[in-house]
Amino acid sequence: MKFTYKIGLVLIAIALVLQSCSVVKYIPKGERLYTGARVEIESDSVINNSDGLKSVLEEALRPKPNKKILGMRLGLYYYYKMQKEHPGFINKFLYKQLGEQPVYQSDVNLYDVEEILINRMENRGFFYSEAISEFEEKEKEAAAKYVVKASSPYTMVGYQLDSLPQPIHPEVKNSVKESELSKGMRFDLANMKMERERIDSDLKQKGYYNFNSGFLIFEADTNQYNKKRFDLFLRLKKETPKKSIVPYKISKVNVYANYDVQDSTVNDVSRFNQKNFINSENFFKPKYLDPFITLEEGQYYNPQTSKNSARRLSSIGSYKFVNIQYTEKDSLLTDSLGILEANIYLSPLNKRSLRAELQAVSKSNNFAGPGIALTYSNRNLFQGGETLNTTAKFGYEFQAGGGGNSGKSSIELGLKNELIFPRVIFPIKIDNDFFKYAIPKTKTSISIDYLARTKLYALLSGTAQFGYIWQANKYVTHEVIPISINYTKLSNTTKEFDSILQQNPFLKRSFEQKFISGLNYSYTYNGMVDTKSKHQFYINSTLDVAGNSISLFGKEDDMGKKKFLGLEYAQYAKADVDLRYHFNFGKEQVIATRLFGGYGHPYGNSEVMPYIKQYYSGGPYSVRAFRIRSLGPGTYSDEDNRQSDYFDLTGNIRLEANIEYRFPIFSYFKGAVFVDAGNIWNSKPNEAFEGKDKFTSNFINELGMGAGVGLRVDVQGFVLRFDFAAPFHDPSKSKTYKFDVNETVFNFGIGYPF
Repeated sequence: MKFTYKIGLVLIAIALVLQSCSVVKYIPKGERLYTGARVEIESDSVINNSDGLKSVLEEALRPKPNKKILGMRLGLYYYYKMQKEHPGFINKFLYKQLGEQPVYQSDVNLYDVEEILINRMENRGFFYSEAISEFEEKEKEAAAKYVVKASSPYTMVGYQLDSLPQPIHPEVKNSVKESELSKGMRFDLANMKMERERIDSDLKQKGYYNFNSGFLIFEADTNQYNKKRFDLFLRLKKETPKKSIVPYKISKVNVYANYDVQDSTVNDVSRFNQKNFINSENFFKPKYLDPFITLEEGQYYNPQTSKNSARRLSSIGSYKFVNIQYTEKDSLLTDSLGILEANIYLSPLNKRSLRAELQAVSKSNNFAGPGIALTYSNRNLFQGGETLNTTAKFGYEFQAGGGGNSGKSSIELGLKNELIFPRVIFPIKIDNDFFKYAIPKTKTSISIDYLARTKLYALLSGTAQFGYIWQANKYVTHEVIPISINYTKLSNTTKEFDSILQQNPFLKRSFEQKFISGLNYSYTYNGMVDTKSKHQFYINSTLDVAGNSISLFGKEDDMGKKKFLGLEYAQYAKADVDLRYHFNFGKEQVIATRLFGGYGHPYGNSEVMPYIKQYYSGGPYSVRAFRIRSLGPGTYSDEDNRQSDYFDLTGNIRLEANIEYRFPIFSYFKGAVFVDAGNIWNSKPNEAFEGKDKFTSNFINELGMGAGVGLRVDVQGFVLRFDFAAPFHDPSKSKTYKFDVNETVFNFGIGYPF
């Protein structure tokens, strides 16, 4: 059954309009629905930043009116629906998600709000202001209007420090010199609070362990001036404790490298680089652990140094808890200095772990089958925080339906060893002090994969990599892989497969280049770490370049192709960018968007991109209305060529865009509504695709598009995802836009798609 997209939008619009109009009839007799308030500011003088002042006053208005969604009070509508004797399951569900209690005119106390507005004005220097209010009434609705008559504000003439005791006086004096409070500024309590917190932060970084902003107090003196001007003085409260006005130094740094809350027995203590390492020798060697600790004996206390040490220690990957505590030595406290001992408690993760992943594969070419991956991890291999991950995988696919591939199957085997060192391994020693935020890690890996497809071929692939990953700050991560080598060997080919390659020279060339040697670079900006932020951004860009260095040593064969060690090698440059934006609003509701673009350019020794480096589209992390690797390239359709559908449809250009609305349902269950668009193309057409795969200026009309709904089970960040999507534009079939429910695709995934 097919429905056009436009008819669906019209029906939704009609339903929402009917719901919006039906709220009025539920309002009780004698009541009016409160629709909000507006504030007007009247003043005889010009007010600096009047828009900001107005925003402060509007934020203080109480109560808040019922929310509107697209101009409609849906929350209120479903509240009234719940008052029925039998509201029904749908109304109950929507009330739980959107419903809210009605706010009536009788709930608004104008005089209380007037007092709040006057208080807000006084806090910002407009003393002796006035506020008047009234209701603006309609038959069933009422709004409030507040008029604030602002007096001329008090402005600052000077800001100075009152007398303070030693040794804190010079430190506060230096901090006050950096203040943003200046002559002519309006009296503002919010600015004064920020100034106290700024000074407190400065003092903390200079060792004042026991100080806090509450010990500072401002006094405004207007006695010297006839007009509304004042001098601002900063002083300490009289009851400020003595130990709050002296800096503290660290006398000892004790590192508990293998700490257990249940068993805190001290077995050995070793001294290294002016730190005491406890229970470390047989667990984590002090010389490897020490660079992560920025605390030192003789340092003044600094909370930022503590945070840096805790963050760096957590990044090793061997510890589940990092706890830094300070102990005051009151017996050593003097009038000018306090003494602290720093204790760093490190609780390790289980050294060894085993993880199993069970997968189910379903492809557009009717191939399906199970897969399993087992990963063994050792998180402290050589007593230096090294992590070894060994993964073995097995997959089996078979023909699940009819078609030209009936009776065919494939077996995939893989083994990967990854070793991560939490330090830089480089021929020249690099000073760790250069890396303020985190110490880079060295990553090495070697893997081998075997794929056997019955009646076609066997493919053996080996990969080795060496590189570094470095977190530059809270948001930015760099990954550089200067050495990346991949070798593939095609064997046991059948006559049927040889025939396919002869008919498709493009595919044949992509299999011929067996050797890939190059470097990879990845830049990631991850604003998603700010989980409470309303606007979140994510950027990932990668660059993959191969073949340039070994081309210097390549020798040309009789066919004009260069080889290295007897192997033809690939030359190409490939770049992609992945942009994401999340808009977070109430009750775990998110609008998530994504835009992806990628391009691979073969050159030199390569006419086409190697097969394993080409792009594909469709699947649970792509355009979900199309099965994995089934979309494109361009407008090409392989329905009439069943022998080629065994091979994933690929290209060297990829564009995709996604938008998804996520919302909570119940407990761990979340829902989603989404729209996806995307496709792949070739910059140089493949003759086997009859030119339909070529990228042109008409690419917008060649995007595969689909929409759907999803169910997610989110248990503390572990997400099982079930998405149902159907296409409303298939570029290989039609130029029209029709929503085709008969072509619904089910997708299963782990984690959110973007």
